[in-house]
Amino acid sequence: MALPKVGSIGEYIREQRQQAKISLRQLAEAAGVSNPYLSQIERGLRKPSAEILNQIAKGLRISSQALYVQAGLIEDREPPSDVITAIRADPLLTERQRQVLIDIYESFRKEAPAGDEQTSQNAHPRRDAETDDDPLPEEFLAALEPYAAASGNGNVTQETKEG
Repeated sequence: MALPKVGSIGEYIREQRQQAKISLRQLAEAAGVSNPYLSQIERGLRKPSAEILNQIAKGLRISSQALYVQAGLIEDREPPSDVITAIRADPLLTERQRQVLIDIYESFRKEAPAGDEQTSQNAHPRRDAETDDDPLPEEFLAALEPYAAASGNGNVTQETKEG
């Protein structure tokens, strides 16, 4: 998980708070800590415990792991992901949207079998006789229903509107 390089955990918390457009008082209240204590953490005068970091992460709506890594409590074992880096760098997303996208992405990565690396051919299968006979899973058909009509064999065909 790629994290921005900052000088300390306090600077990182301040940066996340400012990006989330939360005041120091609001974060202190959400995290259940006093304003002066949070201010001291942000200025690098206090080193918060793992429990306080967890409360701050909840207040910021970010991953506790991100704060633990930044504070040096755990090592960041996962190699940086270009996808996660891009999500974190997108200025048009809110912190909540970023975290949801990252959670979804990570859940997909955990679901994928270890040896099943997807190639560009797997990602964009050719349309041939073999793939035309494979029915789509039911959840995909339900998601596509507003846009397409399913034929009897489970394949999806594009609807046309005349009029």
